Amino acid sequence: MTAKPAQSEAVIRVRGVRNQFGKHVVHENLDLDVFRGEILGVVGGSGSGKSVLLRTIAGLQRPAEGSVNVLGVDVLKADEDTSAALEQRWGVMFQDGALFSSLTVRENVEVPMRAVDGLDPRIRAELADLKISMVGLPYLAGEKYPSELSGGMRKRAGFARALALDPEIMFLDEPTAGLDPIGASAFDRLIRSLSRSLGLTVFLVTHDLDTLHAVCDRIAVLADRKVLVTGTMQEMLKVEHPWVHEYFHGPRARAAQMQSPGGK
Repeated sequence: MTAKPAQSEAVIRVRGVRNQFGKHVVHENLDLDVFRGEILGVVGGSGSGKSVLLRTIAGLQRPAEGSVNVLGVDVLKADEDTSAALEQRWGVMFQDGALFSSLTVRENVEVPMRAVDGLDPRIRAELADLKISMVGLPYLAGEKYPSELSGGMRKRAGFARALALDPEIMFLDEPTAGLDPIGASAFDRLIRSLSRSLGLTVFLVTHDLDTLHAVCDRIAVLADRKVLVTGTMQEMLKVEHPWVHEYFHGPRARAAQMQSPGGK
């Protein structure tokens, strides 16, 4: 089953990918399309390789086989200059923000901007403050170090850094993991709001059913070493695969559905 938004452009196209660590095969003949402007939620059981797939698409993990095309560029065959230019067109937010502990929040957000030749330091700092504001952090947060922030604030700071170069694509790895329900809901709204206002395409790895209901346009399920199925939440509810059925029909799924805008 595959759902494709009407008249849409695939900005990420993965074909025949095989990821393997020693004798352990994580992905085998994996295919996936991500369409411009959508928020795609990627789910799967433990060990299904959700984060591995993210790193493969973002050029951080080289697959044993297959092809990865992002924004018209063959990621696996691109030369160094082409790869560097492509990386400025996407942002990555890792779990817990993955901030540099020795830098302030503002300095962390400035890190990607340092790759831009000729950017005045004062302008760079002002742009960093703008990104910090966009993710809902107070101005004074820019002066703080990661250790001085709550978990939710560190995630927002990581999001601000991922937005530093005005990317077209955003990769988010478990953005709400470890947050309390109120903080997770607020972060979901932030993702949805910024993706729409900035025209972002979002590749979102998550296990959070509330996030799937609140944020995602489509869902891709990793199982049996591949993308087993893609589609909307309503289409997921019709899939008979044992893991998919349990995930989308279990007690936590029913609770998430009740809390969603369309829940009853």
